[in-house]
Amino acid sequence: MAIARRRIDLEEGAAALAAWQRAQEAPSDAAVPRQTLATAVRYSLEEVTARAPGNSVEVRVPPFGVTQCVEGPRHTRGTPPNVIECDAATWLGMVSGRIRWADAVAAGKVAASGLRADLSALLPF
Repeated sequence: MAIARRRIDLEEGAAALAAWQRAQEAPSDAAVPRQTLATAVRYSLEEVTARAPGNSVEVRVPPFGVTQCVEGPRHTRGTPPNVIECDAATWLGMVSGRIRWADAVAAGKVAASGLRADLSALLPF
């Protein structure tokens, strides 16, 4: 299996994710710049793909990024059979361990469809 090519520098991505995490612990008026948020999301999407390479699940975090991960049948055309979609705050919350996968799904913060659309074993990291 081919290794996914990273576009986000590892140190830059980790720093963006750390900045987002610090902002979550700060007063509510602390906001992360949009570019930092985008970098944190894209880095974490690349990280989940590195941890679970494959093409059977599509993870969407609009408007910042999308990735395919998890070993299994390759999707090539049309709507993928296994799709996960959520906003950036929910995604980064799950990645960082601030939100549990099951809680986010139960609260309707994550749209997950398909037999393989469960990242609970991969999150947080």
